[in-house]
Amino acid sequence: MRKISFAEISIFIVNRIFNWRFWIAKLTKKSDLIKKIVEKMLFEKDEIVVIPNAISVNKKIEAENSEFLPSEVIKAVVERCDDIVIMNSCLCRTSTNCQDYPQDIGCIFLGPTSRKIPRSICREATVEEAFEQIDRADEAGLSHIIGRNKIDTVWMNVRPGEGLLTICHCCPCCCLWKVYPSLHSDITDKLERLSGVSVDYDPDKCKRCMKCLKDVCMFHAIRKDNDKIAIDNDICKGCGLCVNTCKFDALTITYDDETIDNVVNRLDNLIEID
Repeated sequence: MRKISFAEISIFIVNRIFNWRFWIAKLTKKSDLIKKIVEKMLFEKDEIVVIPNAISVNKKIEAENSEFLPSEVIKAVVERCDDIVIMNSCLCRTSTNCQDYPQDIGCIFLGPTSRKIPRSICREATVEEAFEQIDRADEAGLSHIIGRNKIDTVWMNVRPGEGLLTICHCCPCCCLWKVYPSLHSDITDKLERLSGVSVDYDPDKCKRCMKCLKDVCMFHAIRKDNDKIAIDNDICKGCGLCVNTCKFDALTITYDDETIDNVVNRLDNLIEID
């Protein structure tokens, strides 16, 4: 009889309490004690960056005679890692039985700690297989969140956290970070937009379909203002999900020169796991 791993038990539990995440997140704003406990247990020392979906990007980043798309930044991180595993499925989408995005596009984990993840819930992968997974996520309209997430070391019971880098492929309906507006700012500050990235709105192209308002933005950065769309770039994380939704090119993602330096610096920090 096969022994059930801690991670498999965690998945069973998470599948049944996943919808409690909003309630728990709201408590972090109501109680300083609960906020400190949740942050300590699940988010301590997190460093997380949102990388836009490549399909949503209408402008390539040019530097040193090269062209970069956001997903290629992630691939550059993957390429430098010896230890790569791909989860069999997405914990968030399977927990909600998502019907709009593929449940079988799971997270990619990088770094030496990934060796400790039970192979019953993931598989070892080559760089090429990881690239294919990233491309599949782009084609499915998912955005990427990359960083060190303590919550992953907790539910899988693997350590040390410094040796585990997570690449999530997020949909607007099921992602754990959909609780972002409900969390205390001490926790949400750990989730960063790639510097230099902004989402722009062209009212002349907008057809007022308002599809971008229908639960697309996980961060509540889009609102209706006098029959027009307004984007709060102080809240927006530049994930590109709203851009994918707009069929009239009224929403676009752009970059400035600062992005290049940020990509290089962030990449140097993230690859220290090896």
